[in-house]
Amino acid sequence: MSTQTEAGSAWQAAQSAVMDEAATQFRRMARLPTLWQHAQRVKKGATPSEVVYEEDRLKLLRYVGDEPPRYRTPVLFVFALVNRPYILDILPHKSVVSHFVKAGFDTYLVDWHRPTHADRHHSLDTYINGYLLNLVDHLRERTGAPQVNIIGYCMGGTMSSMFTSLHPDLVRNLVLMAAGIDFKTREGLLNRWADPEFFDVDAFIDAFGNCPAEFLQSTFLMMNPVGNFIQKPLTLLERIEDEDFVDEFFTMETWLNDNVSVPGEVYRAFVKYLYQRNLLVKGEMPVGRHLVDLKNITCPVLNLMAEKDDLVPCAQSEPFNDLVGSSDRRAIKFRTGHIGLAVGSRAHRELWPEVVDWLAQRTDRVDG
Repeated sequence: MSTQTEAGSAWQAAQSAVMDEAATQFRRMARLPTLWQHAQRVKKGATPSEVVYEEDRLKLLRYVGDEPPRYRTPVLFVFALVNRPYILDILPHKSVVSHFVKAGFDTYLVDWHRPTHADRHHSLDTYINGYLLNLVDHLRERTGAPQVNIIGYCMGGTMSSMFTSLHPDLVRNLVLMAAGIDFKTREGLLNRWADPEFFDVDAFIDAFGNCPAEFLQSTFLMMNPVGNFIQKPLTLLERIEDEDFVDEFFTMETWLNDNVSVPGEVYRAFVKYLYQRNLLVKGEMPVGRHLVDLKNITCPVLNLMAEKDDLVPCAQSEPFNDLVGSSDRRAIKFRTGHIGLAVGSRAHRELWPEVVDWLAQRTDRVDG
């Protein structure tokens, strides 16, 4: 083949590739107007539920199964105050709570809802020795069980550890999901940004009252600016013809952008006493009139960590098992990210069936 012929073939191939790519891009662009329809189809929560308790703005949801509960001790999910808790029930095939409902657990989740400026003085004592204690007492009265199983996620896990330390007789089993405990590490950006040299939390809260949702949202976005502002939109454009992908994309984006403000005194305590002074592991964390001593936790403990977590590094969660007084302790490091613990397909195939089995072995059956 002559050089001229080879050049002509290469030119034709290049032209064909350009035309094919142009056609693909035109086809993708033509679907942009349909994105609004996908956004309107987003549902917040997949498993049927009912509100069984309300106090101020919080609501306690009970998830309704097809059969009566098979286990005596109820399961209470405690989520963070930062985002909305429906990430734990985001889609039918990616619902953490559904694993427990299907296994026969009487399953509940607390929705803290959105604080107002009037809630700026709510403290950790308000949430732990007030709201959370009231929720647990309600569940004990409602179910007749003397204790509850608690599953705490992220900030909710940190709060759950404090609650269990202060009220050890009320908790049968404690499961933590990516919960910050030991804040001395500087692996994560949040730990560096919260350094008192750079961040005056007192001045911040005194100025704003609550920690604004917009501030939290921008903080999370800037932890991975390339992924959030470049890679994510490009991925959406490349897969815009995949209906299932687009539906899941908008469901996740709805949750990711559904931030809520954090009551000012809670935020002040988390930053000052945990990120800046690391008081929880020292037994000096103040909650109301009490100091939290993790050695008071004697119930079985399961500590779930995400190996690729850039929000709560494993180094922040792993020390928990050595700080508690429990003899039944287990830790699982799963290869996923912070949110992947709740929504990752592999987590739902492998991790959550194992967690359900762990809890089932330590919870009395109704007919037992």
